[in-house]
Amino acid sequence: MRPDIHPAYPVSKITCACGNTWETRSTAPELHLDICSACHPFFTGKQKLMDTAGRIDRFNKKYAAGIAAKKEAAAAAPAEAAPAKEPKAPKAPKAKKEEKKSDA
Repeated sequence: MRPDIHPAYPVSKITCACGNTWETRSTAPELHLDICSACHPFFTGKQKLMDTAGRIDRFNKKYAAGIAAKKEAAAAAPAEAAPAKEPKAPKAPKAKKEEKKSDA
């Protein structure tokens, strides 16, 4: 191997947002992580439950006015006001294509 082409590989300090720290070797002297094995739900077995009921309530509040307006418009419009569709005439069967015979 050629000398002086590899980066320095000193001991570096790793710090997680949860407060966990440890030392390892890296080209960077310090590393700051958002999540590590001490605080990740996969490793800890604790899952964070999301407020799904709150999300559903917010969705219903946001779109309730539009949904109610559509229901009122549909109820106010008389069913007889819509024009009746006339049945379509049946289509004639398509003629079969004649097969071309080639003498080869």
